[in-house]
Amino acid sequence: MRKISDRIFRNKKQLYTVNLVPGHRVYGEKLKKVEITEPNKPVSKTVEYREWDPNRSKLAAAILNGLQSIPIKNSSIILYLGASAGTTPSHISDIVGTKGIVYSVEFAERVFRIFINLAKKRTNLIPILSDARKPEKYYWVEEVDVLYVDIAQPDEIEISIRNARKFLKKNGYLMIAIKSRSIDVTKNPKKVYKQARKKLEQANFDVIDIIDLKPYEKDHAMIVAVKQF
Repeated sequence: MRKISDRIFRNKKQLYTVNLVPGHRVYGEKLKKVEITEPNKPVSKTVEYREWDPNRSKLAAAILNGLQSIPIKNSSIILYLGASAGTTPSHISDIVGTKGIVYSVEFAERVFRIFINLAKKRTNLIPILSDARKPEKYYWVEEVDVLYVDIAQPDEIEISIRNARKFLKKNGYLMIAIKSRSIDVTKNPKKVYKQARKKLEQANFDVIDIIDLKPYEKDHAMIVAVKQF
């Protein structure tokens, strides 16, 4: 098991996070217990890992495809747009730990009810039933280190910029999971990603990475940018 970032580990082609709620699964993922002996400590401890499925999480797919910048760290404050039932937010919950927070916005009431049950076990997840197009509705959210966006909308980039201007701190990270077919089904995905980069740069973001998510997700990419204003 090789550590690649805060509380994120890799074993060959498998990705894991340290389970914040030992013994609890979120979407049927495998749990793996490992005995670890720390330097200068004679007694070993048991650490439980959750397998992170790249076919169920675009962030996991991006990491396995070579994402260089993983700005989500232990104690990070995150705003997540498009939380759905909580698959990826649950792994982010693992990463940020008990001192971090994941403000989680979801519009669909059906999956939001599932997410609320997840948040009862993971108290660093803050459920917000709202429309990501209207950040003024959740104005009370504090300044965040990372804005993570996964919403299948044609104006996803504009929604991301609007929320980043309101909540993302200067030099904070914007991560956007782009589904090109939701933005423009008629265009080549690479052209959609190029246009997204241009919009972000015009809005004073420094785009530092664009990762294609094949073979895990067709016509998807992960864009990572830094807020410069």
